[in-house]
Amino acid sequence: MFAYKAGDKIDYRVTWLEMSEPPRFGWPSLPVGREGMLIKAETPPWWYFLALYDAVGRDYAWTEKHEMSREALNAWLAHPDVSLHTLMSGGWPQGFFMLDAREKPVCDLAYFGLVPEAVGRGVGSWLLQSAILSGWALPGIERLTVNTCTLDHPRALIQYQRFGFQPVRTEIRTSVLSQDQVFLQPLL
Repeated sequence: MFAYKAGDKIDYRVTWLEMSEPPRFGWPSLPVGREGMLIKAETPPWWYFLALYDAVGRDYAWTEKHEMSREALNAWLAHPDVSLHTLMSGGWPQGFFMLDAREKPVCDLAYFGLVPEAVGRGVGSWLLQSAILSGWALPGIERLTVNTCTLDHPRALIQYQRFGFQPVRTEIRTSVLSQDQVFLQPLL
């Protein structure tokens, strides 16, 4: 584990990936013994998105969307080519994904993740396959993209590749942490 303090300047690696044809797998079933439903939000308010964003991303230094104004967040969330999908189980959100198809014929898997309490319960692969197939199901999509970084879960890059994404470029970025963070992997 690698611990950093608020105010520390860190370098990390971002990897962009893409998928140029639909995957060969079909719509997945939830793992045996798991229940849940995927709900597409209709024009979700900024606070709902940020609640999911924080619940999933707090351990991975997801902070950039807090820099957007509420009006800008609401406009982004209300765009007809942006969709927010929440995995609900046991009466609470277990994860979410966002698809951003504003730049057709490309659909970007803009956000994806599970809340910490849902990690390791067998639903991550199901949710990722559902996100990928939902993106490909949109009209006019010819390519699916996603990016991840070394601030994210250590298995994120491997999972994206496992389900058909191919790395296309990497970049080193620098950020200043707004809160204390512990990362499970080296950042470079």
